[in-house]
Amino acid sequence: MRTLIATAFVSLDGVVEGPGGEPGYRNSGWTFNGIEFDEAAYELKGREQGEATAMLLGRVSYQAFSPVWPDMTAEFAGYNAMPKYVVSTTLREEDLVGNWGETTILRSLEDVAKLKETEGGPIIVHGSAELNRNLADAGLLDRYHLLVFPVLLGAGKKLFSDTDKDKQSLELVESESYGNGVQKLVYDIVG
Repeated sequence: MRTLIATAFVSLDGVVEGPGGEPGYRNSGWTFNGIEFDEAAYELKGREQGEATAMLLGRVSYQAFSPVWPDMTAEFAGYNAMPKYVVSTTLREEDLVGNWGETTILRSLEDVAKLKETEGGPIIVHGSAELNRNLADAGLLDRYHLLVFPVLLGAGKKLFSDTDKDKQSLELVESESYGNGVQKLVYDIVG
């Protein structure tokens, strides 16, 4: 069974929207506006590119990343090379870009569950706030890779579901604090 890993830049209050300056969000760029850059805090992102063997995205994140990431060969070479899976009921084959490698559209969470049962290494989920919440609610996520930033954003897309459900336990497997206040937290989902 393949491991499904949600990776996110997240505010202390759980917001994942607009971390890199994406338009349309009031606090867009919150990962670098007023936060001192510390290269060590991003080590996890480089490691993910070497360890993951596929990327899973929701439609909105796919449509945001696909016009930009293929040209970012220095920063995202590992991500760009790996197969991509997009979970969407509305995306069409002709909507896929031709310069971002192998991309497969999955139509349901059941398709994601089947993908997890295939041979291969870890699958990393980027962006995709709604997809992450749905995967968590369906019990399909195995691990969180979080870079928690010392900001409170209030409104915005949240990483975690507010569905009324049974407690879900996490096991902290890695953590580190950085001088700029960012925290790296890696959790396995254990129940």
